[in-house]
Amino acid sequence: MKGRLFLVHWNAEAAAERACMLRDEDWFVDVESVDGATAYQVIQTEMPDVVLIDLSRKPSHGREIARSLRESSKTRELPIVFVDGDEIAIKKVRSRVPDALFTTWDEVINVLAGFTRPEDSKV
Repeated sequence: MKGRLFLVHWNAEAAAERACMLRDEDWFVDVESVDGATAYQVIQTEMPDVVLIDLSRKPSHGREIARSLRESSKTRELPIVFVDGDEIAIKKVRSRVPDALFTTWDEVINVLAGFTRPEDSKV
């Protein structure tokens, strides 16, 4: 396993497809596509290596999850990667979470490579 990833995507069908793609790339993937509070609680409890938030739907929900994660001392340093989204959504998120990374689904695997655990790590 390359590491633990938590995917937030507000479309269950698309979330399942994206999670499969990420698992095929050898990531352990947890997914939330319904409730931001649940996503936040699971992330706090199970601490993934990186949080991946899709901005193509309900970008304000993804932005609030990221803001909440940054306000918690436990998750303040947790890497957050935003995927897709329109220019306005990205601008709003960038103003609230300036240390986040932004990418597209076409490039996400390259971005996630920077968060890969060493080969001898086990999930």
